[in-house]
Amino acid sequence: MFLDIVLMAFFIDRIFGEFSFIKHPVIFMGDFISWFEKKFYQNSILRGSILTVSLLIFVFAITSILEALITNHILLAIIASTGIASRMLYDSVYGVMYSTNTREAISMLVSRDTKDMTLNDVNKACIETYAENLSDGVVAPLFYLLFFGISGLFIYKAVNTLDSMVGYRNEKYEKFGKFSAILDDVLNYIPAKITAFLIAIFFWDYKAFIDSFKYGKLHDSPNAGYPIAAMASVLDVKLGGPTSYFGKVKDKPYFGDGNETISRNNVLKAISLRNRFDLLMLLIVAVGVII
Repeated sequence: MFLDIVLMAFFIDRIFGEFSFIKHPVIFMGDFISWFEKKFYQNSILRGSILTVSLLIFVFAITSILEALITNHILLAIIASTGIASRMLYDSVYGVMYSTNTREAISMLVSRDTKDMTLNDVNKACIETYAENLSDGVVAPLFYLLFFGISGLFIYKAVNTLDSMVGYRNEKYEKFGKFSAILDDVLNYIPAKITAFLIAIFFWDYKAFIDSFKYGKLHDSPNAGYPIAAMASVLDVKLGGPTSYFGKVKDKPYFGDGNETISRNNVLKAISLRNRFDLLMLLIVAVGVII
């Protein structure tokens, strides 16, 4: 895939964010998943695998046709930008910081219980959400776009959407969502480590990359803990710990060994990574122009 499409897609998302006048591709994917579940649900690995494979075939067919028919790189970049969530992620977390009701605002971003959250809990949730979704919503999409084109990008988004809708370890989805959950873990394995590395590099903190492996492996997810642990290290805070989900407290491990008091400034420092990311992309553009 041409690097110019990747760079243009990144900056289109950075400037414009989500295009409100069109239906987002992920919504179409979600509609397909909901339709399949309604018609063919059975809590079996086979039935869930059929859902995953059928959606991926559908996405691959459409994106392959688009790549074959469209030769204009700007138009391809506009399409690709819908698979990147840098602007939306930043705006969402920033919005929580300046909301008049932070609990309600953070409830839109996390699955944990927010009713009794303290301000410290809200700030912690913001940082964890930003770090984890920096991998899922920015680094991973750019990675698959760069190496596998438009099809690779949207196949990744399809797997990620499947995981967010059916990849739960509960009575209903334990088997039905197992295949898509494993596939999501596989696809995020490299991007999660890249994200942890970028966090360390952008904040000039080599210890953060070391800490990402020290603490990251403690997370239930084989990937999410790495960027969270790296972010905890650069901010010198302690993330994770006991967290309430659906009325039950889950004894999550801690990530990092820093301050347990987390302030708004910590959150703002975390999301300032976006500007550092922008500078990297601009540097790549500048080098490309010079060469």
